Amino acid sequence: METLIVDQRIEALVPQLTLEEKVQLLTGRDFWTTWPMEKIGLRRMVVSDGPSGVRGEVWDERQPSMNFPSATAISSSWDPAIADRLGAASAVEARRKGVDVVLGPTINLHRSPLGGRHFEAFSEDPVLTAELAAAYVSGAQRNGVGATPKHYVANDSETDRFTVDVKVGDRPLRELYLLAFEKAIVESKAWAVMSAYNSINGATATENELLETPLNSEWGFDGVVISDWTAVRSINSARHSQDLVMPGPEGPWGEALVAAVKAGEVEEASIDRKVLRILQLAARVGALEGFDAVGLQEADREDPIAFAREASAAGTVMVKNDGVLPLDPAAVKTVAVIGHNARYARTQGGGSATVVPEKIVTPLEGVRDVFGADKVTYSVGAVVQEGISELPLEQITNPVTGAPGLRVRFVDANGEELFAEDRRATALVWFGGDAPIIASSMVQFETVYTPEETGSIRLGFSTAGNGRIFVNGELRHEANIVPEGTDLGAAFLAPPSASVNVPVAAGVPLRLRVELDTADRTGSLANALSITIGTEADDSNPEALITEAAEAARAADVVVVVVGTNSRVESEGYDRTTLELPGLQDRLVHAVAAANPRTVVIVNSGSPVLLPWRSEVAATLIGYFGGQEFGHALTDILTGATEPGGRLPTTWPATQEDVPVINVTPDADGKLTYDEGIHIGYRAWLKAGTTPAYEFGYGLGYTDWTLDAVEGPANAAPDAVVPLSVRLTNTGKRAGKNVVQVYAEKPDSSVDRPVRWLVASIPVWAEPGETVTADLELPTRLLAYWDNGWTYEPGEYTLRIGTSVTDLPLTTRVGLGQGDR
Repeated sequence: METLIVDQRIEALVPQLTLEEKVQLLTGRDFWTTWPMEKIGLRRMVVSDGPSGVRGEVWDERQPSMNFPSATAISSSWDPAIADRLGAASAVEARRKGVDVVLGPTINLHRSPLGGRHFEAFSEDPVLTAELAAAYVSGAQRNGVGATPKHYVANDSETDRFTVDVKVGDRPLRELYLLAFEKAIVESKAWAVMSAYNSINGATATENELLETPLNSEWGFDGVVISDWTAVRSINSARHSQDLVMPGPEGPWGEALVAAVKAGEVEEASIDRKVLRILQLAARVGALEGFDAVGLQEADREDPIAFAREASAAGTVMVKNDGVLPLDPAAVKTVAVIGHNARYARTQGGGSATVVPEKIVTPLEGVRDVFGADKVTYSVGAVVQEGISELPLEQITNPVTGAPGLRVRFVDANGEELFAEDRRATALVWFGGDAPIIASSMVQFETVYTPEETGSIRLGFSTAGNGRIFVNGELRHEANIVPEGTDLGAAFLAPPSASVNVPVAAGVPLRLRVELDTADRTGSLANALSITIGTEADDSNPEALITEAAEAARAADVVVVVVGTNSRVESEGYDRTTLELPGLQDRLVHAVAAANPRTVVIVNSGSPVLLPWRSEVAATLIGYFGGQEFGHALTDILTGATEPGGRLPTTWPATQEDVPVINVTPDADGKLTYDEGIHIGYRAWLKAGTTPAYEFGYGLGYTDWTLDAVEGPANAAPDAVVPLSVRLTNTGKRAGKNVVQVYAEKPDSSVDRPVRWLVASIPVWAEPGETVTADLELPTRLLAYWDNGWTYEPGEYTLRIGTSVTDLPLTTRVGLGQGDR
């Protein structure tokens, strides 16, 4: 192990601590904080989930957070400046919420499109991922808040994520999965890294030599390796470069680690090294006396709502437009807005990254704002929701305060109230905070619900455990809900539901009470609780919904259909089983497009889905999970107020059968073998010779471009940087954005190579008729391959320049001398 270089004032603190105090610092105090130690001037540090917002210590709608666009939307901008601003804005949010370290960015790769958590990660390509991750880290830490690139490493799918052993060769590990992390460590100098749940080649991430090499020994990492929550399983991890066990206060280290050190089984020098890193992190974030955190930069104090809107538009990808867009609001007489997700938009994916925003602008609201509510009709078309949707705040009244919301009471076995709070939502999570969950015997939720329509509703709750529903004092349903599968995270954040049919009348209040038994809770989530109380969607007559939507489309000038996924499809804890849109959404689009050819489809999913109707519609926009300003960003693009700035960071397939790398399921021995080697994403598509629906790097704008010329040196040395200048012209009639992409090829290589691979990119903007020059830098390291070190194969490399992985009109060549490192 290399000697850690830290401030002498920090080094002087370590001898002041007993062994027991040192070890105590190495496990969290609770879910989200570390231990303070007054005698050395150390306060607690607060960590919080990101990376598309900062939740803070509690999951509480009374303390809302900014909901920024998902990572896939950010990466679709191909713009490091946007990623930097997201990091900076996240730091501003973190400071507002008293958070010292943000648990993000997520920079695992989109190896298979079935990965359930891809919305939270950037791309299938390691170079694009590395650029954006490094920018995010720089933006956050410039403002004194630590960033935590995660999950180190090869945590690229969710199935059996706690136990899966990823078998991956040295070349793909170095050239893909580690490369995605390297720049954030070496150049942006991340203050923390999160170790993953999975094993890599037989050793769990928290007990893996990869924590030392390359992370510390080669990359010079001097920060804290934080475990994913409950990822540390044994004392053995303390012998490795794992520094902080989360959550606490319980864990496998503690007294057992003290005993191991005293018995000579673990060196105290190893403990000191971990303590030094934690104290250094504390100094950096201003949690240690005598050290001040970096102040917030004035330039980074931008309007977060305006930034969320801009970032969402910058990451929206237009993959088709037959000329229907942009729309002129003054010329459009009627707009039919169709789709479940148009009214109940998904602005973020499910799981630990979830935040609670103050307000969400849906696509329906955005269209009504711009075109006028009197010109807009709405049809649900097809139900997307699975499970329970929370009750609207405007329809629930707290029976105690009379204000919008509900009363929550924690009671003991004698029925005595231990704790009560007034909440403003019926989707509730306690994950940290003061609620005495483990001490309670039952939790009661009470509200007065006033329906807007007469008919019948499916009233229910989604949680884990035994619960009861009372309506006007009458027990209507009792159910014991047992989570499916073994993933605690999925069971906690996306549990099954139970419901009962209840007749309702418009304007007639119902007194609702839900009781949840909480006695005898055990396990790592015993003091955590999640529940959603509300209604299941009415899907009793799906054909009628499609017919109604088609009729509305036929009567309108233009149609805006929003299709997408739901929380049962894209979330932490499980992978997808299909790339098809849930429900009857494909049938809906076919019917609507047949009724009105001027149909614009907005895709509200965090990662690729199949679009079998893509040739039938006039325009398609991929909006991802667009954050809380999603609706405004979409209408900015629909009307041409803003350019659709996105290009695809991941390949979108035409059929699931075409996908060359798709397996996310471990074998019977718990192993998931990356037998495709270095060929994932577009590399695998090119090797297979199969054409996807939309290739990597693809996207359209509202103007036209020509790529005119490229200039660069004829030769380069190993470990050098090759400057390239690309001249391009906006030949259209309005200002626009393009993304210049550079790919390398070496068809005569003596080793296995991709057909081509991304080595540089840059976004550019130009006015109508303007010629601009894009200056790019190509590190020749990206031309090397791994063979017990970075090996530079001498000879000529072809560089192809264009605007997607297959649209590459310019070519230049560079010769590389021999060498290795």
